[in-house]
Amino acid sequence: MIFNDKPAEALIKPTGINEEEIRRIKTESGKPVIGYLCCFAPPEIISAAGAIPYRITGEPGGDTSSADAYTEPYGCTYVRNILARAIDGKLDFLDGLIISHSCDMVQRLYGIWTYYHPLPYSYLFNVPHQVTPWAQRFYKRELGFFRESLEKFTGRSVSDEKLRNEIVLQNKNRAIIRALYDLRKESPPRLEGSEMLKLLMAGGTQPSGSFNRLLHEKEAFYAARKPGSGKKPRIMIWGSIMDDPALFEIIEEAGGTIVADDTCIGFRVWEKDVPETADPYDGLTEHYFVNFQCPRTDRGPGVKRFNYLLERAREYSVDGVVGYCISFCDPHKFDYPDLRDYLKKEGLPLLLIDDNYSFEPAEAIKTRLQAFLEML
Repeated sequence: MIFNDKPAEALIKPTGINEEEIRRIKTESGKPVIGYLCCFAPPEIISAAGAIPYRITGEPGGDTSSADAYTEPYGCTYVRNILARAIDGKLDFLDGLIISHSCDMVQRLYGIWTYYHPLPYSYLFNVPHQVTPWAQRFYKRELGFFRESLEKFTGRSVSDEKLRNEIVLQNKNRAIIRALYDLRKESPPRLEGSEMLKLLMAGGTQPSGSFNRLLHEKEAFYAARKPGSGKKPRIMIWGSIMDDPALFEIIEEAGGTIVADDTCIGFRVWEKDVPETADPYDGLTEHYFVNFQCPRTDRGPGVKRFNYLLERAREYSVDGVVGYCISFCDPHKFDYPDLRDYLKKEGLPLLLIDDNYSFEPAEAIKTRLQAFLEML
């Protein structure tokens, strides 16, 4: 059922934060809204339990003073930003909170948030840090515990049939998203990277059925758009969470065009379908744990773990890579030196933007990007 009666375009906000719309959907549907920070806890299970999954986003450069009393000053600015939004009442429409153990600081966020500002429902989703047979069994078992907790909260049973239906619908969304990414293989592409990111952010703040309708409208719009003219350096984005189009827009204003990405709101989660297996939890395990290329998961020594990035760069005819790391983001910063050397060996330059989740000073970032683009 689609609860939005406005044009689908109205769902896309410049920052991806869409509290007014989700409040309206919540009121009209009567369903609880459950916020999540990382998709290791599959949103398909949340939907199958009769709730609305809502991807929590931050406000780059926002005031974090209300959260600073609860967290270390050297802690992740993104986490402090999210906590400040919760303390300041900007997330008061949430009925529940799901935090996956993506990193230590995010796990710390769960403890602080649920202790000082408890919600009717909260769940800490445990995720192993190595891809091994036992870790896959552990993750699949955790999916079962997660389902049971949601059933208890919502009072609705999550049958395999309901879950399969959600997987099928989300796979339809993934197919359209991949088709939109294919349009970016053209030179010049028919949609900018910032446009793609806004669309994906909108998808995290509404039910999957509404997102499907929005994707169909945007696919028709961009497929009919006439390609532009001129040649610009083709950029791939890699790095920490990016839930705001600011960096993308700075790159585009500096003269580049973003044709590919490797971020957790971007292509990482949409690149492949969830396998439709006899046991749906096997397919979810393969997609969200085994295939999800997040640096927080150890995939063994060496640089073979970066091969997929090189393949994507070649597929999208990338000229250079822009990396983005939020201060104190250990998983990505540990990967950066190896990735830089690996790409350099393959003739692909990488520029790292180290930021405190503010994109300030913007002019300094733009100057560095302009120099990088001119080099390309």
